[in-house]
Order: sequence, then C-alpha cells, then structure tokens
Amino acid sequence: MPKPSAPLHPADYLKKILTARVYDVAQETPLEPAKNLSRRLHNKVLLKREDQQPVFSFKLRGAYNKMAQLSPEQLKKGVICASAGNHAQGVALGAHKLGTQAIIVMPVTTPGVKIEAVKALGGEVVLHGDSYSDAYLHAVELEKKHGLTFVHPFDDPDVIAGQGTIAMEMLRQHQGPLHAVFVAIGGGGLISGVANYIKAVRPEIKVIGVQMSDSSAMMQSVQKGKRVTLNDVGLFSDGTAVKLVGEETFRISRQLVDEFMTVDTDAVCAAIKDVFVDTRSIVEPAGALAVAAIKQYVAEHKTKGETYAAILCGANMNFDRLRFVAERAEVGEEREALFAVTIPEERGSFKRFCALIGDLPAFGGSKSPRNVTEFNYRMSDADKAHVFVGLTTSSKGESGKIAAHFSKHGFQALDLTHDELAKEHIRHMVGGSSALAQDERLLRFVFPERPGALMKFLSAMRPGWNISLFHYRNQGADYGRILVGLQVPRADNAAFKQFLETLGYPCVEETQNPVYRLFLQR
Repeated sequence: MPKPSAPLHPADYLKKILTARVYDVAQETPLEPAKNLSRRLHNKVLLKREDQQPVFSFKLRGAYNKMAQLSPEQLKKGVICASAGNHAQGVALGAHKLGTQAIIVMPVTTPGVKIEAVKALGGEVVLHGDSYSDAYLHAVELEKKHGLTFVHPFDDPDVIAGQGTIAMEMLRQHQGPLHAVFVAIGGGGLISGVANYIKAVRPEIKVIGVQMSDSSAMMQSVQKGKRVTLNDVGLFSDGTAVKLVGEETFRISRQLVDEFMTVDTDAVCAAIKDVFVDTRSIVEPAGALAVAAIKQYVAEHKTKGETYAAILCGANMNFDRLRFVAERAEVGEEREALFAVTIPEERGSFKRFCALIGDLPAFGGSKSPRNVTEFNYRMSDADKAHVFVGLTTSSKGESGKIAAHFSKHGFQALDLTHDELAKEHIRHMVGGSSALAQDERLLRFVFPERPGALMKFLSAMRPGWNISLFHYRNQGADYGRILVGLQVPRADNAAFKQFLETLGYPCVEETQNPVYRLFLQR
C-alpha cells in the first residue's frame, strides 16, 4: 500500500469520508432497534444492518472507494487483493462495476459460500495458505509479477474512509444519546474509519473494539505499544482471523479507540441467536462479535438505560456451520447447563434422579419447567453409573447451584458447563460396549417433547428390567428421538411386548442392527 507522506489526522479522514465514493455499489443500511435484546439487557441496542449490503458485508464500501480513485491505466491492468471472503466480494463487485479484472487470493480455509460468491461476481479466485496473512503474502508476489494494483482489505486510507461512511450514516440516523459503538476488528479497517468519523463529529461517544479471544492481534498490539504477529488465529470467526493488523489501522486504533474487548466462541454463537430472534436474519460469526460484546459489557458494568450500537458487519455464513452454532448458543447464553452425575447402580435410582430433576428449585427466579436437553448413559460399573446430563436454565450462574443440589440429595455431580472437552467431544462419546449388559434389547423411541414423557416410560417398566443404555438430545422438534437399552430376561418377552403396546410411543427394535453389534455389544 502506498503510505501517505504524513499521518492523516481525524479532520483529514473526515473530509475523505464525506467525499467517499461508495454509493455506486453500496446502499445506506438501516439502524434498527433490537427490541428483544434491549428488553433483556435493560439498555437500548441498535443494530447497523451491514449484513443487508449486496454482498452481505460492509467490505464493498472501502474496496470500491479505493478502486474508484484509480487511474484508467491502473484499471486497465487490473486489481488484486487478499481476503478471507467479504473484502473479496467487494473487490469483485467493484471490478465488475468499473470494468476491470480482479484476482482474489483467499485462504484455503475460506467458507465455500464466500468462494462461490466471488466467482459469481466475476472474480478470479486463487486459494493459498491457512489464514489471511498467508494469502496476503502470496497476493503481494502476484501483484509484482503481473503489474496489478493491490486493493488492501484494511490498511489503506481510501479503504478506511469508505468504511467510515458507516459511522456517517449511523450518526445521521440516530441523533439522540449514544453511549458506545461496538465494532468487530480483524485487520482494523472498519474500526479505523468508524473511530475517525465519530471522534471528529461526536467525540463523547465511546468506540469499543471487539475481537475473538483466540484472534486478538489488535488488542495485544495496543497493549504492547507495537504491532504483534500472532503465531496462530482461531478460524471460527474467519472474517476477523488476522495474524498481523495494519500499520495505519494500528496507529489510528491506538489513538482513537476507547476500549478493547474479547469474546469467546460460545458468546458469539449466543449472539448469532440473539440477532436472529430480533431480525430473523443469520449473521456470520464476525457479524455477531459486536452484539456479544454489548452483552458482556452490560454484564460487567451493570448499566441500565444506556444506548449502544452494534455493527452487524457480515452475513456470509456457511449453512453447515449452523449446526455447531445452534449446539453452542444455549451454552453460550447459559440457557443450558451440563453435568456429569454419579448415581448408584441399583433398582429405582435412575427414576429417583429423574424425579429430582423435575423438582429442581427455580434458582434463577423462573417458574417455567426445567427441560432435559441431553441425557447420555451407558452401563459400565456394577456399583455406580455415570450419566451426562444437559438441563435448560433461566439465568447465568445456575449450573453451580444445580450441581450442589444434586450432591445434597445423594447424586455426586460435576459441573461441565464451561468444560471445553465435555462440550466438544465427551458428550458425543459416552457409551461403548459393556460386559454387564446381559439380555440387552436396543430400541429407538419417539417421545413427545413434553414434561412427564420420560417418567411415564419409567413408571410403566417392570421393576426387574434395567436400563443399560440411554441416549437423548433435544433437537428443537415436537418429538424427541431416544435410544434405550433394556435388560429384559427372555422369559419376559411377552410382558415386554405388552409394555411397548401399552406405552404407545412409536419404536423400532435395533437389537439385530450390525452397527449396534459392532460398537455397543460385547
């Protein structure tokens, strides 16, 4: 990037933002209240809907503003950029509008939805490296080799000015009190443009930068007073996965950004859900960083009655990532608590434990019934059983109280709500074969998702039949799918058949299934 002869001041950037050429391709996006989130947080939350841009991201503003300043000779040779996806789409769209060729170097980890979107806009995609920084170095080589003009995704005054038009729109759309604007940071172009405009026009508004806890290059750089290169970055929020921030963006952020925050994956998943509840739109992880930070900021500072704005900076979400987001959102919001519970391997103990779950006190103040979200158990010991249990909660901090309540009533419990190993892996690995599971019959049931369904099942069982395996995970449907292993003596086959008919739950026996015989039967 060609550096300016002298550092630009906020007044210089203000002029560049006011004269930026972005609206040939970009649109002025709405600033909408998040009514549900505002009500929950007791503060007014405004959402700047950059997810509604033609390429579902703010990036086309800066990219086009940079390209619109190029000479006819430069446009004739073509442009090149490195990007994790959103900037790439902005460059491709801008190049198409200006009639020039665009080569886009993207990390191999870029979501497929972004790669296909760039190709659809006419961009030539080159995949290289595992992160933006790797792709950037390769793009610089191609720039020199082919005489192209490099369109930097963040470390360029014209790009920064283009992104700053977001703040210009926000302050025009909301002229009342605004206590803080929360901005996601990757390389720093967005927050540099936003901070320059806000501090030039309304310096009393806080500008708060937000990064993932595993990709906090800007925060670490500001703390150490120099740019820090991270050895590795987390890729969940691929739009902000930058190992080294820009020189100009570092200079600006160090001077103008009031505060930096980090958020974790679970908090971002919960924020994606919050945005969906209020807008019925799904933003990508980077697009939800600002919302996650607002929630964290309110919890830490105990604020009420203030007004905050979050920039929803992108919505290029891979569809297959939604399963992970949905799984982790409840834990991130602490609407689900996870436990490892030890119960005695004796007749009636499983039923007694289920009854205890149904009678749990309302620790969070909510009177709504507490639902089981997950239940995994496999017989493995003659004296005691270890079960993995998930429960809905009504507020943060309940999990420890629930664990203590279980222990008080004779069921030793370990709180796994914040245990990464449990959340990522162990919940899917409870089970295996068991030498103790004699006369075991395996059945798949469809249970109605309502309180009491499991207790009906347990109450209808004969006392002599033992549950040797149980697996259930709430999938958000009206009916739950449950796998149950029951030790039923062969002499009780007729009684067992009558039990299934009386129960009335649809079921399929899987005792002869080869998968069961391979992995669960000894």
